[in-house]
Amino acid sequence: MLTQQAARIRFSDAPRAERRVSRGRYVVFGLLTTALACQPVERTSEPQTSDATAPVATTPVVTMDSATAAVDRDAALASADAATDVDRPESSPFCPAGMALVEGMFCPFMGHRCVEWLNEKQDRCQRFAPPPICDGKERPLSVCVDHYEYPNQAGAYPVVMTNFLEAAAACEKENKRLCTESEWTLACEGKERLPYPYGYERDPTACNIDRTHRLPDMEAFSHESKVAAEVARLDQRVQSGSMARCKSPFGVYDMTGNVDEWVVNETRPPDSEADISGLKGGYFGPIRARCRPMTTSHNRWFRFYQVGFRCCAAPLREPARGEIGSSERP
Repeated sequence: MLTQQAARIRFSDAPRAERRVSRGRYVVFGLLTTALACQPVERTSEPQTSDATAPVATTPVVTMDSATAAVDRDAALASADAATDVDRPESSPFCPAGMALVEGMFCPFMGHRCVEWLNEKQDRCQRFAPPPICDGKERPLSVCVDHYEYPNQAGAYPVVMTNFLEAAAACEKENKRLCTESEWTLACEGKERLPYPYGYERDPTACNIDRTHRLPDMEAFSHESKVAAEVARLDQRVQSGSMARCKSPFGVYDMTGNVDEWVVNETRPPDSEADISGLKGGYFGPIRARCRPMTTSHNRWFRFYQVGFRCCAAPLREPARGEIGSSERP
């Protein structure tokens, strides 16, 4: 129950931007989806993780081919062959190879109370206090989700510079599809409905987040001959699975940080100017990096140095009662 001591609660998925609690102080709800959501504002003297927290990409950056919407998988997987210090989970017997079964009750509007802010203006919370607060009618979800960001290989660097349409086409070629917003969120927060995939306290040693921001040279992105070099300069990705604790309760890796991930924005109002495209999880910079928020200010043609994706698919079959282990079924 909310009381006068329930300082601030973030309902990260709520389209209802603000509410008043009948008893208690003013409580702010809402999702920050401004055009600057993908880029932090000018940095203040806050704690940042060292760039040595995890190895960053030193291989050529693999991007989508905008002319054919195809992906150079061989180049993307080159780093994976030599990778040894990465987690390689087993696939679910109910899913295609390389995927985890995500099954449970999804809450449409979730509130988490922040008790220690890292930067309140940027909606970056250092520590939340349990329990989570669900508002709205729950509904069951069952979906298979790639263990890693595309190309879904342990030890590979995730593909970047993808737009929503290219990402959808790449998933379709594997008989998969882009995840919906709710599917992605459930895969990240688990049955515990955690604000971060690893718990209630923000931890830059768990996931690839809070790296020092490198200001993009937007002029370089307007010249095709300069794009690759600029993307490589900005790049601070890590290999998929190389940060073992960046794993959700369902066993899905790197859902917050590393690269932003395209999802289908299923909560877009019919009369909204927002596109069907949404971005979840954040990237390696100092941003929200939580399970619930979604950036909706970028249309389906948007591409940038930190934007990637992962794929979803329908289960091969539904598990029978008592057939599935506790690690897969909430």
